[in-house]
Amino acid sequence: MVKLQKAGGFAALFEALAYLIGFGVMATLLNPGDAEGWSTAQRLGFVLERKGLFQAWTLFVYVLGGLALVVLTAAIHERLKDTAADLMKVATPMGFIWAGHVIASGMVESTGLNTLAKLHAQNVEQAAATWVTLGAVQNGLGGNIEIVGGVWMILVSAAALRGASLSKPLNYLGLAVGAAGILSVIPPLREGATMVFGVSQILWFLGAGIQLLRRP
Repeated sequence: MVKLQKAGGFAALFEALAYLIGFGVMATLLNPGDAEGWSTAQRLGFVLERKGLFQAWTLFVYVLGGLALVVLTAAIHERLKDTAADLMKVATPMGFIWAGHVIASGMVESTGLNTLAKLHAQNVEQAAATWVTLGAVQNGLGGNIEIVGGVWMILVSAAALRGASLSKPLNYLGLAVGAAGILSVIPPLREGATMVFGVSQILWFLGAGIQLLRRP
């Protein structure tokens, strides 16, 4: 169990790192800057010119991040199952479902770029239309609506509060993060809630990682 707790701690720290690098790369290397007014075809052209970088970014943030989330979910389950068994029976499956969504979202985006590159060489307009469809699928899996992750965060935080397994400030932060994730399902609130969920999760992952490593 101690080894799993430490693995979970490193997984949580990796999640925080993936978020930080993901946001940083998206804001710099993958940011077109003056893209206001661009057509869908122009935006796709920008992405395909940097296809390798986009795919590497997707692999790191979504696929590796999703795998780390599996380890973290298992570690959190072992830590909380004795003091909050009822909550963890629901929380742990939600965590694994969330990890699956994240990995699937990344795979759809990465493999979709290969298909789009071939299609773009033959028909730019059709490639642009296909890109919009792939984007809708990718966002549905894990790009815009964070309700699955939000539910997991709330259940885990509530379970940790019951057994004092993690610090109270971290658990209250987790409840707030989870609430933001659930609010992302409401269209008028989606953009802001998703941003709050992503940024505040960095703090939660850092805190959870440190506590799992210090207090296994």
